[in-house]
Amino acid sequence: MKGNGRNKHPLSPAHSLPRLLLLALCFLAGVILGQVLAGRVPAETGAELNRYLEDYVRVGGQTGRSAAAALSAVVIYFRYPLLAFLLGFASIGVVLLPCVTVAYGFFLSFSVCCFTAAFGADGVLLALAVFGLRCAVTVPCYFLLAVPSWGTSAALAAVSFGSGRRCAPVIYGRSCWLRLGLSAAALLAGVCADLLLAPALLGMILERIL
Repeated sequence: MKGNGRNKHPLSPAHSLPRLLLLALCFLAGVILGQVLAGRVPAETGAELNRYLEDYVRVGGQTGRSAAAALSAVVIYFRYPLLAFLLGFASIGVVLLPCVTVAYGFFLSFSVCCFTAAFGADGVLLALAVFGLRCAVTVPCYFLLAVPSWGTSAALAAVSFGSGRRCAPVIYGRSCWLRLGLSAAALLAGVCADLLLAPALLGMILERIL
């Protein structure tokens, strides 16, 4: 009987795959929404994006390693994974985590589509230079933290809304902090690589197409 209750617990490993699939669907929905709305961006946006990229490359060598650039990169890399982790400590996370996942997919897709709309096929290379490394690091870290956080927030919600007597207490064990530590290390490595490589790579691509 005790074993059956454990299997029904929101933090059970049996629930991890369904949570991952549902969050992946939310991310995909955001990506599709971003593609749809990016098609309605005015044509003038392409010229503005062109000027922005030229200015970015022109001053990139001077500011690429500055404190402001480093802080900006840290915020960009950590914002969604850290938010996913923190929402695991609140029952409202059971609602907010899918919304955050949709927003993550939307803004990423919208940004990439703006590049391709402004520069055509060359925009794919530009988007890869700007977002490729970032996505390779941040997306896995996000889901690594978001999936268990959704489970803990669901468990907290179950306790808060009347079924606390039938649910085991929510415990944030070593695996929780281990996931956070591994994600933080990967994100910091991504920040360092981005600051060192992205401006030069983007400059090479822009010199080719502009």
